[in-house]
Amino acid sequence: METDSRAGGPGFAGPARAPFSGSGPLAGVRVVELGMMIAGPFASRILADLGAEVIKVESPIGGDPLRDWNHLHGGASLWWRVQSRNKRLVTADLRRPEGQALVRGLIQRTDVLIENFRPGTLERWNLDPDALRVTHPELIVVRISGFGQTGPYRARTGLGIVAEAMGGIRYLTGQPGGPTSRTGIALADEVAALFAVIGALAGLVRRGRAGRGDIVDVALYEAVFALMEAAVTEYRYSGKVREPAGGAYPGVAPSNTYPTSDGKHIVIGGNSDALFPRLMRVIGRDDLAHVDRYRTNPGRAVDAAILDRAVTEWTSAHSLAECLAALEGAAVPAGPIYSVADIADDPQYAARGMLLERTLEDGTTIVIPGIVPRMTEAPGSIDHLGQVALGADNDAVYGELLGIDETERARLRAQGVI
Repeated sequence: METDSRAGGPGFAGPARAPFSGSGPLAGVRVVELGMMIAGPFASRILADLGAEVIKVESPIGGDPLRDWNHLHGGASLWWRVQSRNKRLVTADLRRPEGQALVRGLIQRTDVLIENFRPGTLERWNLDPDALRVTHPELIVVRISGFGQTGPYRARTGLGIVAEAMGGIRYLTGQPGGPTSRTGIALADEVAALFAVIGALAGLVRRGRAGRGDIVDVALYEAVFALMEAAVTEYRYSGKVREPAGGAYPGVAPSNTYPTSDGKHIVIGGNSDALFPRLMRVIGRDDLAHVDRYRTNPGRAVDAAILDRAVTEWTSAHSLAECLAALEGAAVPAGPIYSVADIADDPQYAARGMLLERTLEDGTTIVIPGIVPRMTEAPGSIDHLGQVALGADNDAVYGELLGIDETERARLRAQGVI
């Protein structure tokens, strides 16, 4: 078997590539995850879904706090089961030199390291990315933090809700003149995870060309800011600040959320020059379709309130089903506002493999989200859900990758290192 000359510490002489059954476009890529809760673990979950071998390192005391978040079943949260799917789980006390040496050994045999601790934490643990890349220049290090690795705020404690506030999206979320609101999900963490995945993949491509890895620096607030379209450009140009607009899409019309006669709401987008006359015909307002200034969006945007009133008059006189049928027949984009209950019963989600059934150890069947994106020739797969036992793969990973025998593993376990 191929051996790895990149030693992680005394006595580490394991194979460069341990047997791993992953499939998908990232098969053969190994990832070490030093992360907790959302951003880092979500990034590595995406990579694992696409076939990468992900080794998640947890503290031997307690592990990742996500294990205990929200709905618990069979010793772990359902969120943990989803977030840690396909991952191999090991433990190491990174406050102790022996634990640090173990993780260095893993990192020296990996392609991508993902971490989401406060800047300076890896350095305190003797896992400085620059030092790691001296002996392993091909390594790609993905660092996720609240404010990034540089700048006057780098040392601040980062949290997704703060990043959403300072990234600009909280200011825009809510009704005009009302209080701001969060979006209902951990938006900053999850968007940062997507940028982290993009950075990791870009690093892998560059490494294939240049032979060297890179350090990817993702800040939560910047990930949110990156979604803010041209808001700052418009402000610097005109001095105008974007304000909350409720269900409307500022600057394009008509595009909003409208009430229906059965107490529900429908989202309608009739805001392109081709869609607008089709929508007006559906709602019986051909007169508006032929107003000269409404032929292009700038004229419609000025009178957005007038157009919204016209659409509301029509939707308020029809049920949600009637509105959807009429608009679909005219090829006008429209849709209901789904709760998760609606999603769980939707045939489109089921047909696309977005609602997958899996069985837990006690026989309980649960539904988990499918894999995004879909790949045609090398699709990803979900081989197993997140495991409950802390360090479930300690023996396999430390034995296979680092060549640590059973006696030594027992000693490390007895001393609380793993």
